[in-house]
Amino acid sequence: MPITIDPAEVEFTAIRAQGAGGQNVNKVSNAVHLRFAVHASSLPEAVKARLLALSDQRITTEGVVVIKAQTSRSLEQNKADAIERLQALVESVATVPKARKATRPTFGSQQRRLEGKASRSNVKQLRGRVRGSE
Repeated sequence: MPITIDPAEVEFTAIRAQGAGGQNVNKVSNAVHLRFAVHASSLPEAVKARLLALSDQRITTEGVVVIKAQTSRSLEQNKADAIERLQALVESVATVPKARKATRPTFGSQQRRLEGKASRSNVKQLRGRVRGSE
């Protein structure tokens, strides 16, 4: 079941876009800052915990996701892009990660590793000074 984000929990702020844009960039506030407070959201508790545990620079220490969208010249397209990126972020933590089971190396893989080490050791010993019949 995909998790949907309630639009009422998302706050948008229109800001001026960075970079080149000619005269238009100085007049129009087309970039968007999306702010989403994880603690106050209606997401399931497990998803909130995994989202806050991410080491993502878009998540502040207060638990607010901040996404900046400025790829388009249209404010509505930037809003849609920001919501899409937030949805992708939430969906990335929605599934429970599979627990890792510790395994041991097989006997054959251990033997191959030791044979490789022995052959490298032999190659390096042969690089030394030649001791011949003097």
